[in-house]
Amino acid sequence: MNEALKKKILGWIPYLIGAVLVVQFLGLGVWQIYRGLDASAERQAFSSQAGFASWSDGMEVRSFQKLKATGQFDAQHQFLLENIIINSRYGYYVLTPLIVEDGAPVLIVNRGWVERTGQDFDSSRIALQSSRVTITGRAGSLPRAGYRMGDAIIAGSSWPVPAVYPELGDLAQALGRDVQPFVLLMDPQEELGFYRHWVPEEMGPGRHYAYALQWFAMGIVLAGLLLWNFRKRGLES
Repeated sequence: MNEALKKKILGWIPYLIGAVLVVQFLGLGVWQIYRGLDASAERQAFSSQAGFASWSDGMEVRSFQKLKATGQFDAQHQFLLENIIINSRYGYYVLTPLIVEDGAPVLIVNRGWVERTGQDFDSSRIALQSSRVTITGRAGSLPRAGYRMGDAIIAGSSWPVPAVYPELGDLAQALGRDVQPFVLLMDPQEELGFYRHWVPEEMGPGRHYAYALQWFAMGIVLAGLLLWNFRKRGLES
């Protein structure tokens, strides 16, 4: 390869790298717009004042839909979601399986937050009767971690089992049976729960749109600099 061709190829490398960055910036801007639209839809769904719909196995549900489920709590197999901080205090979300009917996947019910008061957890704090109950709440999901290290559930743990940002599949494996594809966030008016203050994503749609604008601006500025430098280079040739 002669020196002239080598120099020409090397001269194009900054433009190729810059073009890739422009595409990435614009892609991140589009992604933030979609996140903003999702956040807006979640807030709209959460603010819905519709009554509680009777839920049954196989029923399709919407995010934050108000539901009413009947079944029997499996009080012997509960989960304690660790590292949940509320009002600067450490505690747990209490997840209790609700058996809606024989053979059907169990419904995981988030009964709310309890404060951590010592090294060992007193399981009597979350004890339940085995009678059949009707529970109201909203269709939700498990808390998500930005990054998780290690297993969500330590094998061999005694019940109630501690868990660190598990997925529904982790709960199903620990229970040895299938679970429903959503979590019922127990309504604050229910008596069988603990502290509950359910809210949609804390970052509102406006913040996502602001981030999108920043990414678009960065992409446009970089594209402008590349074009300006390219034209300047052509004039100097």
